[in-house]
Amino acid sequence: MSRTMRILASIVVIAIVAVGIGVWIIRGPGPLDFAGGTKVALGDYSAGKPAGVPAKLEKASLVERGEYLAKAADCMVCHTKPGEKDYAGGLAFKLPFGTLYSTNITPDKDTGIGNYSDQDFLNAVQRGKRHDGARLYPAMPYTSYTYMNDEDVLAVKAYLFSLPAVRAKAPDNTLSFPFNQRWAMIFWSAVFNPDTRFAPDTSKSPEWNRGAYLAEALAHCGECHTPRNLGFALDNRKKFAGAITAGWHAFNISSDKATGLGNWSDEDLISYLSVGHAPGHGSASGPMGEAVDHSFSQFAPEDIRSIVAYLRSVPPQSSPDLPATTAPVAPSSHKDGVTADARGKKVFASACASCHGWSGESPVSPMATLTGTWAVNDPAATNVAQIVISGTIRHTPDGALSMPAFGNAYSDDEIAAVANYVTARFGTKGSKLTAKDVAELREQTAE
Repeated sequence: MSRTMRILASIVVIAIVAVGIGVWIIRGPGPLDFAGGTKVALGDYSAGKPAGVPAKLEKASLVERGEYLAKAADCMVCHTKPGEKDYAGGLAFKLPFGTLYSTNITPDKDTGIGNYSDQDFLNAVQRGKRHDGARLYPAMPYTSYTYMNDEDVLAVKAYLFSLPAVRAKAPDNTLSFPFNQRWAMIFWSAVFNPDTRFAPDTSKSPEWNRGAYLAEALAHCGECHTPRNLGFALDNRKKFAGAITAGWHAFNISSDKATGLGNWSDEDLISYLSVGHAPGHGSASGPMGEAVDHSFSQFAPEDIRSIVAYLRSVPPQSSPDLPATTAPVAPSSHKDGVTADARGKKVFASACASCHGWSGESPVSPMATLTGTWAVNDPAATNVAQIVISGTIRHTPDGALSMPAFGNAYSDDEIAAVANYVTARFGTKGSKLTAKDVAELREQTAE
């Protein structure tokens, strides 16, 4: 070999090694690598049943089991446009580089998944590969669903195929170049999708393993609550540390005591997941509210407890953007306390005070209490503004409690003002939202 060829060969080897190291660094650890322990194949685990349905449904039909699992995977929320048929797709996902629309997953043969074989469905859910061979974008969380076992995925298929077929073609995506090149997802998936099934950890309890399967494979909690890396995949070095998702702040759900769930009691967590409210912590809104209504509230109680056990084990991650403490109850009179933003106070007086109270302790319902909630203690005020814009509704065993959307009633400037007033009066640090900030938040959630 000539000297020139040796030099070229060396350069190629160095480049390959450099790319490999770069990929390894960017990809980072898997979602369950923090736990350590010995992993075994699901079929070799005899201590319990992490996958599948809870005990009360073990003898149910395949379709009934699939319905439970489809709700656990929260399929309907992403594949249903408000006001349209369930699972018929068309929901818009606003991204920095364009808009994606969810697909029709009813059994319609022309516009849905009616022609999908079992293998086609497994490929789509676990590998992000469509019936026609095209690649799915990771707005479909197949990098989490890849941990579902085949039996559960096919049970979901059986349920979806039991539904009425709806003829509904999703709008064309409007992604800019190069993000509109689906073929490039082949390489993205090769790096970021492990294409592997859940493997129980023998060093952990059966309850922990069930919670891990539910939280990671089905409920895909990390897709919202874990920050993204340079490749737009989950950065599990900051697992569950919180992130901005679809224009909302998905807060820190690691075991951190100051800014995560470390100081929540088990009862608080069970209540929040089951009904969307935990006293002293707030109520679920936005995407989390939808997840509670359509997914977590449908879980068997033992499955909720398993998720709680799993969340307790996730290493603490601090969120320096959030305060370590919450503010005390504000003065009961509007004449006392923070009045820095007169416009915000005026809006609060006319639209908010009757339900939320001047002290932040609601005279209407504990669910409307502002004191102590994550949203008002977030100095960015992201969720406060979004709730004012979009409203929220909580479904409980006692009925529904709703806050109307004020997005059309107030200007961007007025919404910024009332958000700044609310965080200053009821939180630990007042926000400094501008009309431009609110306009951007509207854009991220607009249909």
